[in-house]
Amino acid sequence: MGSAYLVGHITVKDQDAWAEYRSRVPATLAPWQAELLFRGKLAATLSGGQAHTDIVVIRFPHMEAVHGWHSSPAYQALIPLRERAAAVDLLCYQE
Repeated sequence: MGSAYLVGHITVKDQDAWAEYRSRVPATLAPWQAELLFRGKLAATLSGGQAHTDIVVIRFPHMEAVHGWHSSPAYQALIPLRERAAAVDLLCYQE
């Protein structure tokens, strides 16, 4: 199996809490050899619809790393902050 991609669709509710969350996530990714590929804001909807305004894309070496990261104590500790800061839908895609 190839790389796995975590895609987060995001609507920020609290800018300060979101900034804190974003600053703490990279340390949780490092042990899983994950790479932050892209963070951005919705610029235009060309077809269909999108409920969220922001997006993040993170590449992991494989799906097991995604699951390991998400269930890790380091990331689990950030989930209450994430939930306070933003509405987030996390999706995984695999090559």
